[in-house]
Amino acid sequence: MENNRCSAYYTATVNQESDYPELHDHIRVDVAIVGGGFTGVNTALELAEKGLKVAIIEAEKIAYGATGRNGGQVTGSLSGDEAMRKQMRKKLGSEVDDFIWGLRFRGHDIIKNRVEKYGIDCDLKFGHLHAAYKPSHMGELTDNYNEAVKHGMGDQVELLTREQMPDYLETDIYHGALYNKKNMHLHSLNLCLGEARAAESLGAVIFENSPVIDIDHGNVKAGIPPKVITAKGSVTANSVMLAGNAYHRLERLKMSGKIFPAAGGIVTTEPLGEDVAKLINPKDLAVYDCRFVLDYYRMTADNRLLFGGGANYSGRPSRDIEAEMRPALEKTFPRLKGVKIDFQWSGMMGIVINRIPQLGKLSDNVFYAQGYSGHGIATTHIVSEIMANAISGQLDEFDTFAQCKHIRIPGSEWIGNQFLAVGMWYYLLMEKLR
Repeated sequence: MENNRCSAYYTATVNQESDYPELHDHIRVDVAIVGGGFTGVNTALELAEKGLKVAIIEAEKIAYGATGRNGGQVTGSLSGDEAMRKQMRKKLGSEVDDFIWGLRFRGHDIIKNRVEKYGIDCDLKFGHLHAAYKPSHMGELTDNYNEAVKHGMGDQVELLTREQMPDYLETDIYHGALYNKKNMHLHSLNLCLGEARAAESLGAVIFENSPVIDIDHGNVKAGIPPKVITAKGSVTANSVMLAGNAYHRLERLKMSGKIFPAAGGIVTTEPLGEDVAKLINPKDLAVYDCRFVLDYYRMTADNRLLFGGGANYSGRPSRDIEAEMRPALEKTFPRLKGVKIDFQWSGMMGIVINRIPQLGKLSDNVFYAQGYSGHGIATTHIVSEIMANAISGQLDEFDTFAQCKHIRIPGSEWIGNQFLAVGMWYYLLMEKLR
């Protein structure tokens, strides 16, 4: 089986590589899912747990896209929370605040329970710092701390001062941080592959290297079910779900202009050894800062520093990721000046203008879910639960998202990316002023 993964740290340290067949037959299932990342795999797993027959059709390898290329941080961050609150209030009324707060940490519980239930080895660890890069960021962190305490998380969060930071990180660039013990970090590729094996154990069928070339929506009134078509086979199903995020190009008449790719770059150092790892990050925490364009990092299981940051809104991958990341890495940890970089890679995030994940229908039985705007690990697991419930007939939460209005930019994807770039310049300017 062809292995066309990118040269990421995750690829080099995978526990058990996937080896699913190419679709060569014409099969019938209850639900066909196009896309084998976190959204597709976990929706399949949720549906398989409900007893439905599910097929995943992946153009490359399971977890080929952002799922197998991200920073590995599972946090309660929702970049579109204010837009959600405004739009969802129409449907949820006074319950909207509790609904959005629940979204922050619901994915954590799903992942933790899934890892335990299916015995998935993915280097799952707990603990995260949201760090203040400027003194003015402490106000935001204080508000976040107070909200967490209000919702019963007082024993899981701690507001750190600048003077306390040396106990947590060997760097002087932060003015304090919010320490969150519930947030997690993990090996995202091993997590997704473990979830795929779990779905397969419950009867799901999975196909790799099988690009979908067309979707026949069928005709509900005439009793004709939808069909997913590849070059060498097809899957007929009662329902179809598109879960390709920034990597698919299906249904462009209805889907173009709604989500835009942005490339994020990550590097991973050579093994630093346990002694150095404990010096620079003694509590083995994941970290990101409060800036609009932020840095994020964590230690891997073999004591490397995995460090990412920035975003390229051109829609094209960065050309020299190490050159882009090294200055920030060395500024954060001067001890690592000149450290050897063993891995560098980029992945495409699916950016939504208002940052609200996009859940909807293209026709009666063809669903889609996409657009996590850089906060995908926890959010995809929540969305997967919502989508599985919707496909099974429980539509309340799906409808809450589906009724949200999204900005659709007409014209080419390139034009949309220029809008995103202009927007990011604006936020960078605002960052300098706050």
